[in-house]
Amino acid sequence: MSRAGHVPPDRRTPARDVPAARAPEEDVPPVPEAEAGSAGAPGAYARLRAGRPVTRARLPQGEAVWVVSRYADVRRALADERLVRPVIATWPPGRGTASAARVLTLLELNGADHARVRRASAPAFAPRGLERLAPVVREIAGQHADAIARQGPPADLVAGFTEPFPLRVLCALLGVPEEERGEFVPHVETVLAATLVPLERVLGALERLQEYAEGLVDRGRARGSGLLGELAGTLERDDLVTLTVSLLMAGYKTNVQHFANALLTLLDAGPAARELVTPAAMDGTVEELLRHVPLMNAIVVLVATEDLEIAGRPVRRGDAVLPIIASANRDASVFTAADDFDPARRPNPHLAFGRGPHYCLGAHLTRLQLRIMLETLFARLPAMRLAIPREDLRWEEPSSPLRAPLTLPVTW
Repeated sequence: MSRAGHVPPDRRTPARDVPAARAPEEDVPPVPEAEAGSAGAPGAYARLRAGRPVTRARLPQGEAVWVVSRYADVRRALADERLVRPVIATWPPGRGTASAARVLTLLELNGADHARVRRASAPAFAPRGLERLAPVVREIAGQHADAIARQGPPADLVAGFTEPFPLRVLCALLGVPEEERGEFVPHVETVLAATLVPLERVLGALERLQEYAEGLVDRGRARGSGLLGELAGTLERDDLVTLTVSLLMAGYKTNVQHFANALLTLLDAGPAARELVTPAAMDGTVEELLRHVPLMNAIVVLVATEDLEIAGRPVRRGDAVLPIIASANRDASVFTAADDFDPARRPNPHLAFGRGPHYCLGAHLTRLQLRIMLETLFARLPAMRLAIPREDLRWEEPSSPLRAPLTLPVTW
């Protein structure tokens, strides 16, 4: 077996080589930034859907991409085998080359390698496979809700709940000791900002994440229990490192931000929010929060491996394509009153978790956490409401691919 993280050319590589990008282009507008006081750019997306559903735009680091904004086109692009996820360390072309000692994540794997890891790990992330984790999630949520109740009012739901809750759940899933809970977070944040920071920092963060994942995998295999210990019977060490790095990257920060935005959406609903978190209404509320609140906002980059067309626009081999899931989920041709938050919406075919082979492995885990968070907080603090005017909330920078309130002060 090869050393974890080493990527032999005949094994742990993407299904196709990603071709070089086209020559630089002039007068290409930037990809829309999030609007003030919001998690995304719904107004800008609406204008794109209406007039320029497939258009050229420029990422913050200067790379020109095809922005795809309509639901049908985004849905097709996410499942198109001719559009592949590039290796983080080698895209955009010209930034540098991948380290030969770095593991690929599930997002970067394609073809048989990706299918093998997904097939072996999928049962653990199905609803039935997560049943045994649910009591742990409830216990963690209860501890944080109780602490908030003792502390306040007022209390900050970000510092007191949405920051620590998904981190502790992820650590429980992977067997991360309590004293190590904050060890990987800075590296995850650097990787998620890959289009905004120098390549050297991204590669360094990936190296640190890989090293940490190797240690977790070795400990899990030695114990023979927990997720990593159990999967050791069906996955090689390299594959377990791939899975672990992927979970560390995708299972924490995106949930932190989505959960804060989801809570703010319900707080905006006022006293009616309590009716939206009853057992009868909860399924609809969770799915509508996933549709209405951007979970992945303009961060899915795909590269064309051959010439193709999207909605009649010619996309050349090597072109980058940015399917905007947050825009697709607001497309009025699919969702009536698409900008409204409507938990009674049926059907709700949102694309929050993507589509196709790279459909989010942790989709049901996110649903489980979102449901338990809402059940727990509204049971413990049924009268909670914002403690400050909404316009006074502080937000992350608009250029951030994922955006949420920095604080969420509430009273009751």
